[in-house]
Amino acid sequence: MKILFTASFILLFAATFAQTTPDVQKFRAPSVPLVTHDPYFSIWSPGNNLYDTETVHWTGKNQPLHSILRVDGTAYRVMGSQPSELEPLKQTGVKILPTRTIYHFQNAQIGLELVFTTPALVSKLDILSRPVTYIAWNVRALDGKTHAVQLYFDCGAEVAVNTPDQTVQWSVPSISGMKALKLGSSEQPILKKKGDDLRIDWGYAYLAIPENQQPQLLVGERNKLFGSFISSGTLQADGELSQPRKVSDGRITMASAWNIGEVGSKSVSSKALLAYDDIYSVRYFGSQLAAYWKKNGMTIEQLLPQALKDFPALSAECVAFDNELTNDLKTAGGMKYATMTSLVYRQCLAAHKLVADANGAPLIFSKENFSNGCMGTIDVIYPASPFFFLFSPELTKAMLEPIFAYAKSPRWRFPFAPHDLGQYPFATGQVYGGGERTEENQMPVEETGNMIIMTAALAKMEGNANFAKENWPVLEKWCEYLLTKGFDPENQLCTDDFAGHLAHNINLSAKAIEALGCYSMLCDMTGRKEKAADIRKKAEQMAGEWIKQAGEGDHTKLAYDRPGTWSQKYNLVWDKLLGLNLFPNEVLQKEIKYYQTKQAEFGLPLDNRQRYSKNDWITWTATMADTKEGFESIFNPVWKFANETPQRVPVSDWYIVDNAYKVGFQARSVVGGFFIKMLSDKNTWNKWVKKGTNYSGNWAPLNLTAPAGEKN
Repeated sequence: MKILFTASFILLFAATFAQTTPDVQKFRAPSVPLVTHDPYFSIWSPGNNLYDTETVHWTGKNQPLHSILRVDGTAYRVMGSQPSELEPLKQTGVKILPTRTIYHFQNAQIGLELVFTTPALVSKLDILSRPVTYIAWNVRALDGKTHAVQLYFDCGAEVAVNTPDQTVQWSVPSISGMKALKLGSSEQPILKKKGDDLRIDWGYAYLAIPENQQPQLLVGERNKLFGSFISSGTLQADGELSQPRKVSDGRITMASAWNIGEVGSKSVSSKALLAYDDIYSVRYFGSQLAAYWKKNGMTIEQLLPQALKDFPALSAECVAFDNELTNDLKTAGGMKYATMTSLVYRQCLAAHKLVADANGAPLIFSKENFSNGCMGTIDVIYPASPFFFLFSPELTKAMLEPIFAYAKSPRWRFPFAPHDLGQYPFATGQVYGGGERTEENQMPVEETGNMIIMTAALAKMEGNANFAKENWPVLEKWCEYLLTKGFDPENQLCTDDFAGHLAHNINLSAKAIEALGCYSMLCDMTGRKEKAADIRKKAEQMAGEWIKQAGEGDHTKLAYDRPGTWSQKYNLVWDKLLGLNLFPNEVLQKEIKYYQTKQAEFGLPLDNRQRYSKNDWITWTATMADTKEGFESIFNPVWKFANETPQRVPVSDWYIVDNAYKVGFQARSVVGGFFIKMLSDKNTWNKWVKKGTNYSGNWAPLNLTAPAGEKN
């Protein structure tokens, strides 16, 4: 049966093809985002072509998706490396936009546009939190003839387990207007595991197809389902499988197939919805919190029909959003900046989980991917924060609120800010360094400076400091700490903790000074004029002393006591973005000029000690440049790194600048820091903030009375 959509809907997809530019097509992403929702529901393609490799979870473990297009009885592989004996339909292009990934395939007979849409619209938190990705197949004949076409799509049961030796069970749920399959682990250990290199093994994956496409759906052994579709265009069961069953036993998969019918020159469209209901998402001290889309009691059986109904409107909205954002990115930093930042948009969000607290208020938690799995890590939130500062005051508050709530509680007894809230998905108390017990291996100046700066950036977004007012006692305590410890930090860690402890860290000192300037700004905004003037004067004095002690000819040093050294002073970017003006602009521009002499093929080293760098900090450093040309000279090697790195993983932020080899880290949220360039133009920043949402309600109180050091 032919499934025809409205003319406007088909034109919408035709427009996406026309928008593909030569500049973008030349870019080879290290890994391509397909299904990107949260740290557990995150599937990528690590090949040049969608059919070169199996699709994987961001950790690199197989979570295979397959698609086969059957034309006049001849089957072509489109997605996934299996069945390997099947000839692929040649991929002719891929375009990665903020909310969509668009592939094109063709031969002499047929053309296929395959579109993955994750409606990651930050102005609509209910939509953003929905765990639903749309996959659309748009098929047309290219030879002036008509062709009989059938489609196959499957999702491996690996999506619902941590390891394939676990067993799964499945069922056929009743969902209005759709045919669907539901599959999950037979054990269902809801929120029983925490850590980094883990996949979810609780909750249920759903494959749902519109009923009017008359699909067949079947759970079975993958190779047998491949074979039946290739030979007949249908799914044929070889007896009913017993349950529960190991995923590895025949490679169990949820499969679907449908007959598109006779296809001519007019595009024929069909689609599938891939979703995941995790039941409960995170443990927040004494509570288990569910995803934000559930806050009013919605179930997955209600969500999927609504998501199907919303698809045409959301698709059009995603096209408009992608076009406007990519145009602004190109204006701000050039084509390579726009391409790179579009790639990491979904990566940034997919390293977070958006949930509702007991009051239905939004909270968003980051996972420190490919590191130690820490949750709500402040020095991971900080580099990612430009993304949130640009798009949503509401999400910014949802990100900072749990940190403030924890820091104000009796559980946190130190005069500085914590490092983290726990290990994902357990926000049950700091686990890094000395945890809640000792000051050993903490990041006191780092995290304290980060929190004050981010609170000030939020106030800049909103035009008021109401959020700061609600947290004033702890901000005041942190200010006093920086006045005492910030200018010349002791031997301690900073966010670049992989480099080890460093005393007298000049970049960390700059952060403390900028944070004091931010605190002065907050004092002024909350009517504390005398305090504002006092702190401002002290910050100015510290900045003047910093210039004297940090300078060494044409640059600044790594540490006050280390002549002949240098480092990126990316923390100074806030002086420009927030209008603090604590440091003369010539100080920043002298640094930029010096950095241009230290560039390597794939980026600017972090400092003189090693040949590695972090591309989030490179982007912050580049943003300090006065000109677009200056920005591009420092940023563009980041694009070259992503284009040429041999490690095919979601963008790594830590790599060797001489050969583009990843040192560590992948799929992390810190790439949200690429959006910092967008904050350098006030009109652009204000425009996007106004499009975002805000929240003025009350979060549920966090009543922690347990003594520090209590086991989670």
